[in-house]
Amino acid sequence: MPLKNINPTTTSAWKKLSNHFNEAKDFDLKDLFRKNKNRKADFSIEYSGLVFDYSKNLINQQAVDLLLELANEVDLKDAIEKYFSGDKINAIEDRAVLHTALRNTSEDPVYVDGKDVKPQIQSALRKVKSFSNKVISGKWKGFTGKSITDIVNIGVGGSDLGPDMVVEALQFYKNKLNTHFVSNVDGDHVSEVLKKLNPETTLFVIVSKTFTTQETITNANTIRNWFLNSATVFDVSKHFVAVSSNAEKVINFGIDKKNIFPMWNWVGGRFSLWSSVGLSISLSIGFDNFKELLNGAEEIDIHFKSADFDKNIPVILALLSIWYNNFFNSETELVLPYSEYLSKLPAYLQQAAMESNGKGVDRNGKEINYQTGTIIWGSTGVNMQHAFMQLVHQGTKLIPSDFIGYKESLHGLTDHHQKLMANYFAQMEALTFGKTKEEVHLELKLNNKKEDISRLLPYKLFKGNRPSNTILFKKLTPKSLGQLIAIYEHKIFTQGIIWNIYSYDQFGVELGKELAKKLLKN
Repeated sequence: MPLKNINPTTTSAWKKLSNHFNEAKDFDLKDLFRKNKNRKADFSIEYSGLVFDYSKNLINQQAVDLLLELANEVDLKDAIEKYFSGDKINAIEDRAVLHTALRNTSEDPVYVDGKDVKPQIQSALRKVKSFSNKVISGKWKGFTGKSITDIVNIGVGGSDLGPDMVVEALQFYKNKLNTHFVSNVDGDHVSEVLKKLNPETTLFVIVSKTFTTQETITNANTIRNWFLNSATVFDVSKHFVAVSSNAEKVINFGIDKKNIFPMWNWVGGRFSLWSSVGLSISLSIGFDNFKELLNGAEEIDIHFKSADFDKNIPVILALLSIWYNNFFNSETELVLPYSEYLSKLPAYLQQAAMESNGKGVDRNGKEINYQTGTIIWGSTGVNMQHAFMQLVHQGTKLIPSDFIGYKESLHGLTDHHQKLMANYFAQMEALTFGKTKEEVHLELKLNNKKEDISRLLPYKLFKGNRPSNTILFKKLTPKSLGQLIAIYEHKIFTQGIIWNIYSYDQFGVELGKELAKKLLKN
């Protein structure tokens, strides 16, 4: 069954939200906290070791109730059911959207075109496990009999960003293998990676569903030619494997049929790291840790599917985003992880959100006259505090922010971690409450700058009232990273349902590619 087509702006909840916004636009967070001593508890959700605190948003209970009414009016519950059960919710391409099935450990079947896909998924996972174990243990030998020391993932977009982000994020858990990523068709990129490699001990993982993606195949051929300077065509099968659905082209490249890992039509590229596309993750951190990543995501799947919307972390995150995007006219959202390990998360979420929800046509094929999609950007704390946070604190734009933090560090430098987390909480406090004229006045007076008070006061004033969310985990582990990624996946899905768009096609990436091909022919 297809998704329902409900223009959100025609719902009664939307009209009520528009009316309520006239009051909400003047909300003062200080005042809201002063009036409700239990505000933090009232607007927080705890689940499986995760604390999500959304009390520092420009909302009251009425706003939350109306946003929940909107979710119910567009029948989000029905959409979630279709999402998980294999309905072809990517109707434009006649595809199911089943990245959730990739981490589903229940006994229940998941059907696509009447066929249970769970056996295929389990078979692929067994293959990833077996292959990873061979390479990591040193049993897999290169053409001169040496064990593998380096892995190179060759892909672009969803075949690169997800695995690259996760390998970077979980490097604390990595084994002795060094993992590299080649994505850009820029020849300087692949050349710099090849400089670091020994062809005798490097394994290349080519990730391309069709095995025709221009950037990926150009890089793969360049790397193959480089490899053949040291080896013969008969050695290619010892050093190249593929994640693809085009067996014929893969075999023609010289890859052994046994070393082809599957990709499926019902998994979108930017949501595919949970599949064989995550082979480089499994090789980097070991299959057991890869499985923990999947388990963390499944925990959030269960939460998203079963929790009431008022206690549902992805749903609340999505509704808050719609509140700011469609009523406050905020065009961007910040993702601010307080862990250097997560330096690639903002770029990963840019693709996941902006390629999914950057749509201007609704599910009826009609041009949209309301805002969809949000511009996602960010960086790691505290680096960004010395960079762009000036604009967030004192600029003219309202920019909602997600602060992602961890109670414990991995290497145990507690002095560092205490300072990091002091900054984490201080930034949110500063955004929320700011600094008043009276506070600035007193500060200047105490610093013996009485004569400068009138001149400096306007510049040192912080209005505050800037919204933020607290997303706090105990520790950065494969499991908690899986939870974090899945939260954002389901937030993106929920936004798309409410905006009445198809989130899982991406025709917007095609025109530039077509024109590039024409230019190359000329």
